[in-house]
Amino acid sequence: MKTIALLHTVQSVADTFANQLREYLGEEVRICNLWDDFLANNPNEIGEFTINNRNRLYNDIRNLELTGADMIVVTCSTLTPVVEMIRPFISVPVIAIDDAMGRKAAASGEKIFVLATAGSTIEPTKNKLTAEAAKLGKTLELEGMAVAPAYEALKAVDMERHDALLKEAAKEIKGYDCIVLAQASMAHLKDSISEIAGCPVFASPALCMEEVKETLKNI
Repeated sequence: MKTIALLHTVQSVADTFANQLREYLGEEVRICNLWDDFLANNPNEIGEFTINNRNRLYNDIRNLELTGADMIVVTCSTLTPVVEMIRPFISVPVIAIDDAMGRKAAASGEKIFVLATAGSTIEPTKNKLTAEAAKLGKTLELEGMAVAPAYEALKAVDMERHDALLKEAAKEIKGYDCIVLAQASMAHLKDSISEIAGCPVFASPALCMEEVKETLKNI
């Protein structure tokens, strides 16, 4: 049986991602979970991802590697830039939650809006989109917004308030080719926000699961 190790920073994602992944894969897998909310909360509070946070993330990923996992999946977009730095030092595939989403969104439009709740996720997501667009010879026009009160609601596991705040914010987003939801915790709002804003919306979990399934085939 293959083993997938998951690194989470948000409780609502930690509570649901593993079961959704098992259902999507349609095969028996062993799943290990590690939840480290400090790696999302601290960068959002201080406005940067410090060297200590980089070391902490490396240790988290290394500890998941020591479980004997065949693959590691990091479910927080804030961590993606550092995940890319760490990959060469890990002996198994390390997938970031927004890898596939970044590729698809960059290919789908030139004027893209990044919607988040945690401010620390905006720039990593923009950088990911820019890098993916560069591979296609494209230049993107990127804008973004972090709905901070929704992040506080997320931490309090008040999803009703979280969702209402994001839907209200989506009313201000007009004239874009597509919207990228920067955090996996927002994915359940994909269709609602698309209807409100009148454009396609990309969310990471489903696309990430597709990538996990394809990667498992090659292990």
